[in-house]
Amino acid sequence: MKAISARGVTVRLGGRAVVREVELEVPRGQWVGLIGPNGAGKTTLLRALAGLVTHEGAVALHERPTGELTRREWSRIVAVVPQEPVTPPWMTVAEYVLLGRTPHLGQLARESTHDRVAVTRTLARLDLLDERDRLLGTLSGGERQRVVVARALAQEASIVLLDEPTAALDIGHQQQALELLDTLRSESELTLVAAMHDLTLAAQYADRMVLLDRGRVEADGPPDEVLTEEAIARHYDAEIRVVRVDDRLAVVPARTGR
Repeated sequence: MKAISARGVTVRLGGRAVVREVELEVPRGQWVGLIGPNGAGKTTLLRALAGLVTHEGAVALHERPTGELTRREWSRIVAVVPQEPVTPPWMTVAEYVLLGRTPHLGQLARESTHDRVAVTRTLARLDLLDERDRLLGTLSGGERQRVVVARALAQEASIVLLDEPTAALDIGHQQQALELLDTLRSESELTLVAAMHDLTLAAQYADRMVLLDRGRVEADGPPDEVLTEEAIARHYDAEIRVVRVDDRLAVVPARTGR
């Protein structure tokens, strides 16, 4: 079953097309690494898939055209981890993560025992249980990023769209967050589309990579087909070496001078 289907998706901002005629199909349970240089259109494409920006073309989620979905239905299907989330400094960690349960609340908008259990479970899995009563304004950038990921996971959506989810995290918490996402994917066929600058991390976890440049899909396939030295040099204007470590790819910068 296709979790995401995009047909001819084009997004214009300020009169300029920043995403151009994107064709993308993502089967349920797949992890897609969305890569490309700065300004390639990765964030804008994620926003189009999440229904956060007007676009041309068609998007379907679980084979339902998004035009047929109510905002509540959309929120139950898709969770978003934005690059620059709004984190009110006066909210506690637990209150913020509980917002992820909003699409599931009943008419009285009161959280249930199941909602509270979902929040506690998510906080524990992201090593945030001891921080549940802290104000967001007292957290470091990396701690806030983990809380944002926790809110998205507490939503229990079947599709999660992530925009640089590990950018503010140290290497240990990067691994923790990505391993948790991978575990949830295995347990519940969670579908992930993650825009990532770290090509090595993307190659470690993604089943498939989609390379965007100037708003167009330039390559789409397994990491070892997309992450080539020639492609990275052409689209990133960078000299790198692609090596294998434990049967996974690693992208290593190659110095061009002394």
